Amino acid sequence: MTPELQSRLPHIGTTIFTVMSQLANEHQAINLSQGFPDFAPPAGLIERMVHHISHSNQQYAPMAGAPVLREAIAEKVDRLYGRHYHPDTEVTVTAGATQALTTAITACVRPGDEVIVFAPVYDSYMPAIELNGGKVVTSNLQFPSYKPNWEEVRSLLTSRTRMIILNTPHNPTGTVWSVEDMQQLSALVKDSNILLLADEVYEHMSFDGAPHLSLARYPDLAERAFVVSSFGKTYHVTGWKIAYCVAPAELMKEFRKSHQFITFCIHHPSQLALADFMRHEPEFADALSAFYQAKRDGFRAAMKETQFELFPCAGTYFQLASYARISEEQDQDFARRMTTEHGVAVIPVSAFYPEGDDHKVVRFCFAKNQTTIDAALERLLKI
Repeated sequence: MTPELQSRLPHIGTTIFTVMSQLANEHQAINLSQGFPDFAPPAGLIERMVHHISHSNQQYAPMAGAPVLREAIAEKVDRLYGRHYHPDTEVTVTAGATQALTTAITACVRPGDEVIVFAPVYDSYMPAIELNGGKVVTSNLQFPSYKPNWEEVRSLLTSRTRMIILNTPHNPTGTVWSVEDMQQLSALVKDSNILLLADEVYEHMSFDGAPHLSLARYPDLAERAFVVSSFGKTYHVTGWKIAYCVAPAELMKEFRKSHQFITFCIHHPSQLALADFMRHEPEFADALSAFYQAKRDGFRAAMKETQFELFPCAGTYFQLASYARISEEQDQDFARRMTTEHGVAVIPVSAFYPEGDDHKVVRFCFAKNQTTIDAALERLLKI
């Protein structure tokens, strides 16, 4: 007889991204649901990977990451945001951004601690908080602008508030935080012991000339923040599952205590290849916003001919759309029918709300080849 096991996450099922991708595969639908590109990584990066697999160290990398990659990360952050993180003590390479986020939460959150998140919220944050005994406190972004309600956030602060998690550019909404948002956050945490966890994996996808406002730009915020970014998102290699976290030395010291027992170290040749590419072709990441803005603009222009109503998209490679002119269905039912009957898989945005708030909005991913986008649009125009 199988021993009885009481679930630590009884209300958690299979992630919506896995559900919709599996449904897309079953019905041969075009997958605009899960956030991954279907085009090739830069050739120079692949060349360096092949080189290091053939010629470099195939054994464990240092726990914090290959020194040459940590140095390249520190140089990049300094160049873009004007803050120097010491590669020896303030930069750690991780097995993807989800591991970095989970590790930061594990290092900081104790039973009974409260962590404020903004909904719609990426689905890994809350389980990580709960697994560490923390309490999730949710502030809903204002619909339909999806901007923070700072008066509400202020009202949610208590003596138990340990951390605030923010995500900009924001998945799934495509919004970005403003200078005013950063000023509001700064005033909110001033003279407190509140820590910040910044999910900035779409840092190179901020559109219309707007700079990415990393927490690393703001000394008073950076001194209390873990900042996470993703090589997978930047270099079209989501399957490599490599990211990094930067933080002040005292915070990183605690981060690494957890990191070493969660994953210890990351694939060594990949780190060396990334370090080479970052230094030899920095223009690739610098040009990424323009690359994805062109994809956004083309997708939005074509979508105007459909029955979907588009929300603004200031960053990421996601586009939200209302289907209210098409159907009164709940968004999860509509997304399922889109996949099974119309052959285009999307994500229902209610899946990002703890209470399942349904505004009849779905998320499209436009990080696809033009042939993929054109095939999807041909189907969407018929709805």
